[in-house]
Amino acid sequence: MDLSYSPQYEAFRAEVRAFLDKNKSKAPVSRGMMSAGSGTLAWQKLLIEHGYAARTIPKEYGGFGAEADILKSRIIAEEFTAAGAPMGLGGQGISMFVPTLLELGTEEQKKAFIEPTLMGELIWCQGYSEPGSGSDLASLQTKAHEDGDDFVINGQKIWTSTAKSAHMMFCLVRTEPDAPKHEGISYLIFSMDTPGIDVRPLTTMTGHAEFNEVFFTDVRVPKTQIVGGRGQGWFVANATLKHERGMLGDPNQAGARLREIVDLMHEETMDGERLIDNPLFRDRLVQLQSRVLAMQFHGLRLLTASSKGEDAGLARLIVKLQGCEINHQLAALAIDALGELGVLYGNSPHLRAHGSWQHRYMFDLGLIIGGGTAQIQKNIISERGLAMPREPKPAKA
Repeated sequence: MDLSYSPQYEAFRAEVRAFLDKNKSKAPVSRGMMSAGSGTLAWQKLLIEHGYAARTIPKEYGGFGAEADILKSRIIAEEFTAAGAPMGLGGQGISMFVPTLLELGTEEQKKAFIEPTLMGELIWCQGYSEPGSGSDLASLQTKAHEDGDDFVINGQKIWTSTAKSAHMMFCLVRTEPDAPKHEGISYLIFSMDTPGIDVRPLTTMTGHAEFNEVFFTDVRVPKTQIVGGRGQGWFVANATLKHERGMLGDPNQAGARLREIVDLMHEETMDGERLIDNPLFRDRLVQLQSRVLAMQFHGLRLLTASSKGEDAGLARLIVKLQGCEINHQLAALAIDALGELGVLYGNSPHLRAHGSWQHRYMFDLGLIIGGGTAQIQKNIISERGLAMPREPKPAKA
């Protein structure tokens, strides 16, 4: 088996390295959470122009327009990780909504929303979960009735990430009240400045308000702002969820985090000895390194299936569970490597990396629950991926 790259790909690797050598100094410095400031937007634009972000998205929608190439995607990820350079913006708009719109949106919707989203000019949030509809998303009760050329929305969403800073929302609402629950849902998109929307931040154990609850009172949305048809929202929502699971299990993010921990363990000491030389810490690091490598090669399997237009099946179903658990365990290793400093939080002058590891540890614990709990993911893997019997329901009283 020959695992070496051909001269064509080695030449491409040299191009990527030359770009990073020349431009890495322009990259924004991330302190735990990437913000969409002017430096970040300029970096995103530069990456798209050179094909290192939005690589396969057509040029007419603001992307680079390259053909899909699995090895080039892998080389870009490897070199950016090795250089410690951010790979551009992600999140709900770029990683979840854009691919959904490319697959199922109208031409007008693609031209209106994809390019400003890629450029970081439009921030999106996802209106899915409700107080009474968590794991059973299809039981959602936020309703929209027709009034002339508009839908009028009333209801509530919760655990809505970035809603306080978002410009737009993609939202599931019930437009067909008499249809079965999976068939009565529609997928609407609208501005967060629309009258009747009230956003209330929810502070979590991280100390930040990443989540929000959102209330809708007679919110008017033009009927043209529906993705897919009426009653097809469940189908569209599952397309978005597929991309969400991929985002939460991004092997490039895990690889970058692993590299940060290696650097940390070279710097931190215990009894005068570097942690990288401590056999207990080194064994933990190597175990996680092997899992990250497996995650990266699994990502290549998914890219191969995608490039061939195939359904990856079981391979796709394990991504979210695998990624969220590994990321939390990586953060846990970093917290332990920091020793007594790892328990600090807030504004302590002794914080390392501005407390980013503490924030990641807390936030990633939440992601094991958010986006479909680990228990729900295991049920999906067993039932849909392995064709095992469905979990029995409690007997009715």
